[in-house]
Amino acid sequence: MAEPLHQALWARNAGLADACLRSAFVRGLADGSLPRDAFRRYVAQDAFFLRAFFSAYALAAARAADRIEVARRLHALMQGVLDELELHRAYAERLDIDIEFVTPNAAATGYTDFLARTAWHAEAGEILAAMTPCMRLYAWLGQQLSAADVEGNPYREWIETYASTEFEALARELEELLDELGADIPGEAAAAYGEAMRHELAFFQAFGR
Repeated sequence: MAEPLHQALWARNAGLADACLRSAFVRGLADGSLPRDAFRRYVAQDAFFLRAFFSAYALAAARAADRIEVARRLHALMQGVLDELELHRAYAERLDIDIEFVTPNAAATGYTDFLARTAWHAEAGEILAAMTPCMRLYAWLGQQLSAADVEGNPYREWIETYASTEFEALARELEELLDELGADIPGEAAAAYGEAMRHELAFFQAFGR
């Protein structure tokens, strides 16, 4: 039996995932030493990114409009992005961040520009290949970080959110859709997935100490 596309692409990019885990930003989340200002900047930039992520889902759903069940599943995933944005709004209130008017940094702009190009010009399978790394990477990072004792960690909420069974379910749903819609374009899917992973690493590196 052939290896599912999402597993093959994750394995191919395992080095980039590990580099994200070892980045100064993620290590700071893990041990609670990340400076508050770095987290504030991250929340603002990530809120900017999530709006582009939501739009990419919407365009993928439009591309799949002739497949009602696929469109329905994509709309459910869009609700997950809205829930994540609500978490960012809660962070923003506590940390005094204006996430409505964010000046994106170079890493955020590079990532969102890539998503927009893909979403406007590619078919649904390639769009999902560009989006899956974000979901799978965050689920994996949350699970890796939650393996340690996070009691008292100021970033415990972030870790527990992405380590949750609810977020894992969203990541798996997106991977299943990628397998379904991207199987006939493995080359394009691999290229989009790899580029997204490189943008993920650059995004984290922008908040290093």
